[in-house]
Amino acid sequence: MKTKKLSILMMFLLAATLSFAGNKKDTLKVYGNCGMCETRIEKAANAVEGFSEALWDKETLLLTVEQSNDKADIMKVHKAVAKVGHDTNKAKADDKVYNKLPGCCKYERPENKEE
Repeated sequence: MKTKKLSILMMFLLAATLSFAGNKKDTLKVYGNCGMCETRIEKAANAVEGFSEALWDKETLLLTVEQSNDKADIMKVHKAVAKVGHDTNKAKADDKVYNKLPGCCKYERPENKEE
């Protein structure tokens, strides 16, 4: 009886572990300054299909995104964030879009987009 209960418990733990292990997290550098930047960056990243969560830290400039499926493409996140005016380590925002950002959101743009 104890062996049966232990086996059931082990199968449950294995299934729980596998279900949580499926979501991969990626981190990318995104330039910005303030809370408005944070809202804009996270909204753009969350709108990309295949990602379930996006959190940007204004101190480290790191955006952490969680993939919700295997077909998620991290370059789509880079492009979506750049499209709303924020440079990443792999995509540069269009100058016209960057220039339309509020004054508090205008960050020092990196010379080279690859870091």
